[in-house]
Amino acid sequence: MKVKKISHSASDNRFEVILLVALCTLGVIVAYPLIYVLSSSFSSPSAVMSGKVWLWPVEFGFEGYKAIFKNSQVLIGYRNSLFYMVVGTCINVALTMCAAYPLSRTDMPGQGPIMLLFTFTMIFSGGMIPTYLVVKNLHLLNTVWSMILPGAISVHNMIIARTFIHNSIPQEMLEATQIEGCSDAQYFVRMVLPLSGSVIAVITLYYAIGHWNAYFNAFMYLNDQNLYPLQIFLRDILISNKVDASMVVIDDGAAAKEGLAELLKYSLIVVAMLPVMIIYPFVQKHFVKGVMIGAVKG
Repeated sequence: MKVKKISHSASDNRFEVILLVALCTLGVIVAYPLIYVLSSSFSSPSAVMSGKVWLWPVEFGFEGYKAIFKNSQVLIGYRNSLFYMVVGTCINVALTMCAAYPLSRTDMPGQGPIMLLFTFTMIFSGGMIPTYLVVKNLHLLNTVWSMILPGAISVHNMIIARTFIHNSIPQEMLEATQIEGCSDAQYFVRMVLPLSGSVIAVITLYYAIGHWNAYFNAFMYLNDQNLYPLQIFLRDILISNKVDASMVVIDDGAAAKEGLAELLKYSLIVVAMLPVMIIYPFVQKHFVKGVMIGAVKG
């Protein structure tokens, strides 16, 4: 049996060329700022200040990274951000899955009104001041828990997980396990969680990135600099254009100090991106599947 080849017309070929050029252009636009920041972080302070860096590192060196990791505040911020991300993500995923599973059961009493209450919070919220007062009255101000508990569950992620469980795990499996004497808790731990690896990977990535990039809660709830996340220092450097003098440890004149301060911006951006860049490849294969299955229908 011969397979008939599909011929492309001249207009199809022109469209494919235009599409390829457009995608390549878009890829360059997206990738170049990241390449520039990475190249600048490995260049010398004088090359960064004079604008010699364009695509590749100029006068390759690690001055920026050495200055960063000599600074105790940056190390404290890095430690705190890792703690908030790891502990916060574990709490987020646990609460999200515990809420998503019972709401995916059609035989749960009051499922509709409970889902309505969850959905209501996506549209209306108490606002910044009432939230602050709640955190204050719970005695969470200036503690690590003020960075974790106020956003312990995302309704959006819960709905994704609920829809995934409802659409992907057949009802017959629940009935079969109930015949064998399996309780709801055992079914959830032994069957639902192992079969929900894709959506768990997706919401884990969402929560982890959210915790890693969070800084506004630190402004509201934290006064102790020993509890500040790394993003507070990054924000001060990038937005306020402020570099702590203790980070610039050279004595080669004002110009050299200014060059190193400029280099620190790029080095700190790379350091701040590193955990997310490490996590993403491990969950990327589950990402598309989990998002699509969990978001097709509710």
